[in-house]
Amino acid sequence: MIPSVLPTYNRAPLQFVKGEGAWLIEADGRRFLDLGAGIAVNALGHAHPALVEALTSQAQNLWHVSNLYQIPQQQALADKLVETTFADTVFFTNSGTESCELAVKMARKYFYDKGQPDRVEIITFEGSFHGRSSAGIAAAGSEKMTKGFGPLLPGFVHLPWNDHDAVAAAISDKTAAILIEPVQGEGGIRPLPDTCMKGLRDLCDEHGILLILDEVQCGVGRTGKLFAHEWAGITPDIMMVAKGIGGGFPLGAVLATEDAASGMTAGTHGSTYGGNPLGCAVGCAVMDAVADPEFLAEVNRKAGLLRQKLEGLVASHPEVFEEVRGSGLMLGLKCKAVNIDVVNAGYDNEVVTVPAADNVIRLLPPLNLTDEDIAEALQRLEKAAKQVAAA
Repeated sequence: MIPSVLPTYNRAPLQFVKGEGAWLIEADGRRFLDLGAGIAVNALGHAHPALVEALTSQAQNLWHVSNLYQIPQQQALADKLVETTFADTVFFTNSGTESCELAVKMARKYFYDKGQPDRVEIITFEGSFHGRSSAGIAAAGSEKMTKGFGPLLPGFVHLPWNDHDAVAAAISDKTAAILIEPVQGEGGIRPLPDTCMKGLRDLCDEHGILLILDEVQCGVGRTGKLFAHEWAGITPDIMMVAKGIGGGFPLGAVLATEDAASGMTAGTHGSTYGGNPLGCAVGCAVMDAVADPEFLAEVNRKAGLLRQKLEGLVASHPEVFEEVRGSGLMLGLKCKAVNIDVVNAGYDNEVVTVPAADNVIRLLPPLNLTDEDIAEALQRLEKAAKQVAAA
C-alpha cells in the first residue's frame, strides 16, 4: 500500500522538531550539528532572530495578494538585489526549479524578439543539476534525471565539464545561451576555475549569445562573495537564485540585465505565489545580513578555518577520504569509502552532511556558524571517520 506521502525520497530515520543556529534537535532530544543547512538553504541557520521577526511581523499584516497588485516588500527586495548585483531587473519565483524555467524562456524569447527564432539551443554541462522540471532535467541530461520521463524538452546541447574547446566548437547559429553552475553542487562540489568562467563570458560576447548562471546553491554568500561569479570578475546576462535567498522560506528569483530581459513583457510569464509579502520580507532580512562586507569577510575566515581542519581530517583518514574540494562554505569531501556510509556514520555521531555525485559528501553549514561549531563539527566527523574505517 502506497504511503500517504508519495515515496520519492529515501529519507533518513530522523525527525527534527526544532532548530537553533547551526543545531537541530531530534524528536528524542538528541542535538545534531547541521552541516547541511537544508541543502544550502538555511544561510543564517535555524530560528535566526532577524528572520523570525521579519516573518512574524509580516504575517500579522498581510500574507498574500497575488501579482495583480503592487507589493512593497517585493519592490524592496528587488531594489536590494539590483543595487548589489549586475542585474537591472528581478522576477521572483518560489524555487530554483521555477527560476530555471524562466531563465530558459527568457533566453529563447530574447532571440525571438531579435528576429532570430531559430536560436533556441542552450549549452549545458555534464554533472549539472538545474531542478526537476521538464526544462531542468532536459538541461541536465543525465540518465538518472531523465529516464522514464520522455519525450524530453528539446534544445539542449550537453558537453563535458570544463572543456573550453568543446564549448567553442558547439556554438552555432542556433545557440542562444550557455547555462552553467559556477560551482556544481549535486555534481560533487566542482568549482569552475575563474579562467574558465572568464573564457565562457568571452565566448558569449564574441558570438552574441547569453550567459546564464545557476547560482541556486552557490549564491547568496555561500562561497564568500555575495555571488560566486564575482570571484572571476565577470557578470552574467541572466542568473538563477533560490535556496539561501529565503533563509528557509521558499523563495527564488531570476536576475537579468535590461537587454537580456527585453523580451519578457506583460503577459509572457507569471507566478501566483512568487514574490509574495511573506517571502520577500524574509528575503530582505537575509540580504541585509548576507550582503554586509563584514559578514562576507567572516564567511571567508570561517571557510579557511574549516577547510584547514578538513584537510587534517583527510590526512588522518586516507582510507576514508581522498580530498577536500569546493569554495567558501560550499565544501566537499571526496570519499574513498562509500559516501552514503560516511553520511550515515555522521548521523550515528549526530552530525548532518549531504551526499552528492562523484562519491562526495557536501558540507554546507549555515554561513554564521561559530568557531566553536567548527571545532565540534570536526570532532564528530572524526568519530564518523573512525567508525567507517573500523567497519
